[in-house]
Amino acid sequence: MDVSTFYALFSATCFTLVGLWWNVVQSHADWMADPALRRVVGGVYLSFLLPALMGLFAQVGGTGQPQIWRAAFVVLALVGCVCTVRLLARARGDRFVRMQQAGAALLYALIAVVGSVPEAVRGTGLRPIQAEALMLIVLIVLGHALVWRFMAGEGRAQE
Repeated sequence: MDVSTFYALFSATCFTLVGLWWNVVQSHADWMADPALRRVVGGVYLSFLLPALMGLFAQVGGTGQPQIWRAAFVVLALVGCVCTVRLLARARGDRFVRMQQAGAALLYALIAVVGSVPEAVRGTGLRPIQAEALMLIVLIVLGHALVWRFMAGEGRAQE
């Protein structure tokens, strides 16, 4: 598959997931009333929104102007990493959720590294934008796992 086509489909899918998540949140007003739950709900939201935005910037920059997608990936990954680390610092109880958040923070950090130092993937046989795509796929899988855990009630640790 062409990388541009992948990012078009990926970004549209992630924006769809954002919309689906907000539909779920609208039917649970109690989640927004509790500050601890509101943070987790926001974390789930960001786990789909940030990759969606990265996908848009990958389309705009593509291979013709890599500085566009690279700069966007670095900035958005840093935002994701900081937000995820803040959530991780407040996580209580559920080991799975803490592991998922730690994995997401690590992926965001790696995405930022590849965006700022694309030579880091030299020797893998991948172009930097392809390596980023693979990490974004894993990030979305982790986001889905978080949603499942949250919807099952186990990821809603209270402060």
